[in-house]
Amino acid sequence: MNIEEVKKGVILTIFVKPNSSKFKVEISNKEIIVYVTSEPEKGKANIEILKEFTKLFHVKVELICGIASRKKKLFIAGIDKDMVNRVLGS
Repeated sequence: MNIEEVKKGVILTIFVKPNSSKFKVEISNKEIIVYVTSEPEKGKANIEILKEFTKLFHVKVELICGIASRKKKLFIAGIDKDMVNRVLGS
């Protein structure tokens, strides 16, 4: 899976599928697929991703790469790889 543990948290690489019926996170073939209800315009999908991942992990989440791409990297502060695996259910 695309989880890299760094000094102050983890970097999570995700693949985004916009315009879904509901928000969900799925692990498929070692890839993290995030289904968002928002359209991929004017940052709406990015805002939804940050909001939902903040709810999931209860910590600050930042988008560090892939602002205009379906492949994105998120920095999740203050947690480790094991915590990500537990929360995402992998």
